[in-house]
Amino acid sequence: MKLELDNETVFIGTGSRPLADRHAPTVCFIHGAGMDHTVWVMPARYFARQGFRVIAPDLPGHGRSSGAALETIEAMADWLNELAAALNVASMAVVGHSMGSLIACTLAARRPELIAQLVLLGTSAPMPVTERLLDAARDNHPAAVAMANTWSHARGRLGGNENPGMWMMAGGARLIERSASGVFHSDLAACNSYDTAVVEQISAPALVISGSADQMTSAAAGRQVFDALDQRAGARLVELPGSGHSMLSEYPNEVLDALAAALID
Repeated sequence: MKLELDNETVFIGTGSRPLADRHAPTVCFIHGAGMDHTVWVMPARYFARQGFRVIAPDLPGHGRSSGAALETIEAMADWLNELAAALNVASMAVVGHSMGSLIACTLAARRPELIAQLVLLGTSAPMPVTERLLDAARDNHPAAVAMANTWSHARGRLGGNENPGMWMMAGGARLIERSASGVFHSDLAACNSYDTAVVEQISAPALVISGSADQMTSAAAGRQVFDALDQRAGARLVELPGSGHSMLSEYPNEVLDALAAALID
């Protein structure tokens, strides 16, 4: 679906179901750097069919949303807050991958009353980005996509996609390649300058999902985020053995199982 926000078009994946009953539980999926809502197709469709209102937006300048890419995680969190208000959402679970996890954390710290639950996939705080990757992304050099895509996959580098005819490495590369010029660098720079103190301000129950073979945001970094969360609120940690950063394509069923266990009573 599409809507207008701040004079720009926002595209929202809804799991192929219309946003119906506003009183139904809502789950919002936030994509990572240089990506868009299509990374959430499987979980979005699943939760839509479980009676959830599913909101999987393309961030400004990403996918099918217009406008310029926002330059800070804080600006992205404020934008998501505006989007929730425009959709009359009073409470929602927020699921974020990589950069999306930082947006989710910031929104949870700023608007705790809005967040029913957090799920942070492939997270790290801080989320440093190597200068080599930043420089290549700034120059729109193909090496940026090659580095990010290689470091994001573990199982995917060896093949093994359970979906016949699908090549994880090529799919991951194409996802970043189709983003508008400058968007990937802007996103990476936002991650690199993230304020790590935000995580300690979160009071919502949270689940951290990390991959044991993640070279972008390591499993150790995920455990550090978990340790910084409010354990009294019910923080949990799931580590996917053998998974890289691209867990949504490498281990989609395991990710969905963890999401369902966390969000469905």
